[in-house]
Amino acid sequence: MSEALKTPLRLILASSSPYRRELLERLRIPFDVVSPNIDEMPLAGETPEATAVRLSIAKARAAAERIDGHGGGALVIGSDQVATFDGKQIGKPGTHEKAVAQLQAMRGRSVEFHSALCLFDSRTGNAQSADVITRVRFRRYSDAQIETYLRVETPYDCAGSAKAEGLGIALLEAIDSNDPTALIGLPLIALTGMLVNAGYPVLGAA
Repeated sequence: MSEALKTPLRLILASSSPYRRELLERLRIPFDVVSPNIDEMPLAGETPEATAVRLSIAKARAAAERIDGHGGGALVIGSDQVATFDGKQIGKPGTHEKAVAQLQAMRGRSVEFHSALCLFDSRTGNAQSADVITRVRFRRYSDAQIETYLRVETPYDCAGSAKAEGLGIALLEAIDSNDPTALIGLPLIALTGMLVNAGYPVLGAA
């Protein structure tokens, strides 16, 4: 076994999201979590794709700066998701009332989710990035069903107000994506490809 396989580079998840942490744990590789502290507001005139990619890179760089000086270098994973509906960005509802309004507006309609990903190599400053798009079509559910769902799952920290990995799947009619993990918040297919490109032994480190 090569030395690279014995001691893979340190891996950092630049996120405070429990959903992204759970997704990364699926790969069974060791990683640390560093919460980036950045302004996540979109810039004036910025497209949803540009916002998501910019923020994923900014999160990775911010986390890398926090660990700078610890030696050895690291691969830092940054990710951001932006949902768009009727040509506008929609964020996390935050409250029950806003979640109701989102789900009422989206029933029978389609929403596009941009799940951006960045893998930043602190040794070289190289940043790989990608935007994985997921199109979601919502069912024609009733107001009573909206209330029932929200009381059970309280998805107020999820853009679109529905957790596809939980009961929220009952509100959805179709999901169109080339990566089933992208909608939850961390596109693992794209990530594993980036890790391999960076020389990280995904299967060897598991």
